[in-house]
Amino acid sequence: MPRKPNSSRQTRALLAAFLDRSRIWRHGYDLSNETGLRSGTLYPLLMRLSEQGFLESRWQDAERPGLPPRHVYRLTARGLALAHEQEMEAAASDRAGATA
Repeated sequence: MPRKPNSSRQTRALLAAFLDRSRIWRHGYDLSNETGLRSGTLYPLLMRLSEQGFLESRWQDAERPGLPPRHVYRLTARGLALAHEQEMEAAASDRAGATA
């Protein structure tokens, strides 16, 4: 059984970016720009979440001739549930911090 992904700030930011547009295939470059995550952090997270069944990935042909195909990613049903769970946990944490 694969382990549950950690709830690091980077993982939460990545899942939140996917949650905003959960049905759209996303490129790593696009996700990097949106989250501010650098490639050395982003791509291992994408691979780990994909291996754990939270993301699906595929190769997409280049839009212009001569360019290589690119990997694209989107949330699976399990990934969507995890993203919602982490979003609710973050909101609860924010509310608890505001009342303290």
